[in-house]
Amino acid sequence: MKAYMAGLSSQLYRKSISAVVVLERGLPNIMVGWVAFVVLAGVLRTVFAVSPIDSGVSFLQTITPYILLGAAPIAAYWLADQVFPRGALMQQPEIRLARYGKWRPVNVLDARAHPMFGPTGMMASLLIGMLLNVPVRSLEFLAAVPAMNGNAPLWGQVILAAMTFDVVTMNFLYTVCFVAALRCAPWFPRLLVLTWGLDISSQLAMAQFVGSVAGLPPSVGQAMGSLLSSNVQKVMISMMIWLPYLLLSERVNLTYRQRTTAVRS
Repeated sequence: MKAYMAGLSSQLYRKSISAVVVLERGLPNIMVGWVAFVVLAGVLRTVFAVSPIDSGVSFLQTITPYILLGAAPIAAYWLADQVFPRGALMQQPEIRLARYGKWRPVNVLDARAHPMFGPTGMMASLLIGMLLNVPVRSLEFLAAVPAMNGNAPLWGQVILAAMTFDVVTMNFLYTVCFVAALRCAPWFPRLLVLTWGLDISSQLAMAQFVGSVAGLPPSVGQAMGSLLSSNVQKVMISMMIWLPYLLLSERVNLTYRQRTTAVRS
């Protein structure tokens, strides 16, 4: 049984290495596929817009959310690629926030030579989860918010603006976190925690903002409330699963904090 479990663990680890390599090399193709997906979705949504497109201005208002939706991950990838270049030796933050546990520091070269270094193993699952969060949130946005423009009721315009801001901002931040994790950037753990906090705050702020709009139909308000509540729950579940791992994992501490478990004397 032990031999079987060891073999299974080794097989899963090899698959995680392959997944990370595919993600790193395939990012340009992923971005091309993303643009194609958003263009197709935007065209379909615009064709079935719920408010009339009677001028160039109304057409621009209708397609702008989809332009922003498509551009956010690409802009985030470009920025993160500049800030966290592949293979760079990055300096640790001056202030250490994760203080739980007994650790000893290692220099950057020793850390990179260690077999536990890198975003593989369980970290590969977190990488994939962050990347998948972008299309999942985008699909929720596309399904929940129809295309509209200035001819729509005020409450509809407010919902569209709020939801567009949320999905564009969070897609941008989660993409930055993904690239930071993939490039072994020391800032990754705190960036992800900050993004989680902003995600929850955004959902709560939208609930208050949209709920206060005059003329909002009760059925629409209830549907929005359910969607925002679901988003908060998903972020909380992610935090409960991954925050302990980010604090206690030997791999995370070696890869992103350049420290390993202190040997007890």
